[in-house]
Amino acid sequence: MPFESTSPLSPAAAHDSATRANSPWSQRAMSVLPAGGNGEFNLPAELATVIQRGEGCRLWTADGRRMLDYSMGWGSVLVGHANVKIVRAVTERLAMGSNFATVTDASLELAERIVRISPACEQVRFCASGTEATMYCLRLARAATGKPRVMRFEGAYHGAHDVGVTSMFPQADLPYPEAEPSCDGLTTHLDGGVLVAPFNDAERTAALIAEHAGELAAVIVEPLQRCLPPEPGFLEALREATSRHGVLLVFDEVVTGFRLALGGAQDHYGVVPDLVAYGKALGGGMPIGAFGGSADLMSLTREDRNTGETYVWTASTLGGNPLSATAALVTLDLLSEPGVYERLHGLGRYLRQGMRDLLVEREIDARVIGEGPLAQIAFTSQAPRDYRTSRHEHKQVARELMLELFRSGVFLNPMGTKLYLSIAHNEADCDEFLALLGGALDRVVLPQLA
Repeated sequence: MPFESTSPLSPAAAHDSATRANSPWSQRAMSVLPAGGNGEFNLPAELATVIQRGEGCRLWTADGRRMLDYSMGWGSVLVGHANVKIVRAVTERLAMGSNFATVTDASLELAERIVRISPACEQVRFCASGTEATMYCLRLARAATGKPRVMRFEGAYHGAHDVGVTSMFPQADLPYPEAEPSCDGLTTHLDGGVLVAPFNDAERTAALIAEHAGELAAVIVEPLQRCLPPEPGFLEALREATSRHGVLLVFDEVVTGFRLALGGAQDHYGVVPDLVAYGKALGGGMPIGAFGGSADLMSLTREDRNTGETYVWTASTLGGNPLSATAALVTLDLLSEPGVYERLHGLGRYLRQGMRDLLVEREIDARVIGEGPLAQIAFTSQAPRDYRTSRHEHKQVARELMLELFRSGVFLNPMGTKLYLSIAHNEADCDEFLALLGGALDRVVLPQLA
């Protein structure tokens, strides 16, 4: 593989961290934003970063630092930053008005495209984020079934609402299906409204569905949970168990949608849910969310039903706005070009194999997981198949590795979550990352694991 296994710090990383911490931009961010950020990154003060612009898979900070991006807006910019076709289309559309809070020609065309692409969708509605999309799916499932509970999988993330973060990164290995809050301020775990199952354990999950079927409205799943692929037969077993017991199956395709295939995880894995939630990559970097299902299910959101019939309120001020819809239409055009998904999957395999080679060369006991254009290192001696077997056994080492990569000029989430590739990345960009990863492993991992 054409990359150096170790590397000195990049020129960007040679910036003195104290200088960065004292930059006007960092000081301004630290004064008005908690920890100088907008959530999740958990950067130390000396790495507080303000981004000014992006192009392709590169970012430039407000104080002039150039970085290689492996976060890509947490996967929302699958087509690359400042894609010229999206910039041109959105700029032209902006002159026609930015939002009307109702159907536009652009959002109508986008709805028609999604219905043609998505196996689960006969009708869709738009919102402004993946969080809203999963929330509406679960509300719709409760209303449609008349049952109060939902089941989710331990370690998954389904958006910022209470169900979405319950048992997202639990600290205790509670007996299933007991839920644990991942932060303060949640109530869903208190009333038994959320049941928790182990990902990739078809037998245990099917038993839990059968046991709680009388109260269970839906099972929501990331078909590819974070970076954990479903084992053969797992999604099929979910589909069979939910159908048999009158429980709706919800695919959270906010990450997998349009990333694993144009038809998303439904197409890639060959399993069709009752409801599906979309976001992230669909918008080409613009804010967007969408959810859909059969015409019968989606009819429950019709406002003319608010007369005593079963009715589910869903609305969004910015949902389907013409700028986001225009960006989404161009995104779908770009992703429909021949060879795009073959290239994305090939690039992901290339990156993951390179990461594995670095670990093997250094005799570091860790695993590389992921599928499609996604990758992650798990410092675990077990074969990762669910949350508990994929947790870092050396959590602080994992964090220090991510921070060292950030210092070296790689923009990523130091909380240790997935690396995102885009159609703007190529093998040379992967080689650059792998060289930086090799150096970071040598500097911060080997000394601590020796």
